[in-house]
Amino acid sequence: MASPVQWLAGARPRTLPAAVVPVVVGTGVAVQAGGWVWWRALLALLVALALQVGVNYANDYSDGVKGTDADRVGPMRLVGSGAATASQVLRAALACFFVAAVAGLVLVIATGAWWLIPVGAVCILAAWYYTGGSRPYGYYALGELSVFLFFGVIAVTGTTYVQVEHLPWLALVASVPVGLLACALLVVNNLRDIATDTPAGKRTLAVVLGDRRTRALYIAYLLLPYAVVAGMIPAAPFTALTLLSGFLAIAPIRAVRRGATGRGLIATLQQTGRLQLVFGALFTLGLALPS
Repeated sequence: MASPVQWLAGARPRTLPAAVVPVVVGTGVAVQAGGWVWWRALLALLVALALQVGVNYANDYSDGVKGTDADRVGPMRLVGSGAATASQVLRAALACFFVAAVAGLVLVIATGAWWLIPVGAVCILAAWYYTGGSRPYGYYALGELSVFLFFGVIAVTGTTYVQVEHLPWLALVASVPVGLLACALLVVNNLRDIATDTPAGKRTLAVVLGDRRTRALYIAYLLLPYAVVAGMIPAAPFTALTLLSGFLAIAPIRAVRRGATGRGLIATLQQTGRLQLVFGALFTLGLALPS
């Protein structure tokens, strides 16, 4: 049986900014719209975190039973390392999805927006089939699109909606830089794993594009959010505060441009997560302050 420390490592805490940031940013938009509801924001955060941890455990389970995690450079895999059985990790993933579903249902009841139920169901199915099933879409270069939609557009706009019960245009625009930075986390992770994913038959976007173009894509994902924010400044002036986080992009961009590989990219993954958190905090503050 895996220890609590191993279960925590298997949850891949370095990926959690992808769940936290869209909820915080969506709440910033809700504050701007005058409809912030703290307990609904916390429930939205619980949904996002449960889905993120759930997809991480589901990924661990699916890759473990397929034998594609035998030679990993990144964080430990519970099934691949033998720390936990496949059935234990599967139960952990399903428990996370159950928590997300219950928290989401409370929000549905609170808002009366029953159409959110199929949206939530699609989110859970997308989390499972990222690496699950006979044709996981994460192995067909669709991971970045999924991350942009679910940890960008849907997470930000959904968080705003359950608090203000309508969808401000600002939520849609704010979801774009958030989704791009979430994609950056996935891209640098897959860049690190090109050498092991290729022989395992995992055709991530990084495998399809190759090393050089994947590095260019990663840099674009870090820079484009600032272009979007710059375009928002006339409508939401205090979002200019977000530009202060730009210095945190220097180190990961330098490492990727200089050809960091393998374990050298683990630090870059950490730096990307740190950038995402600081960007999200400043962006949220800028959105929440009155224009």
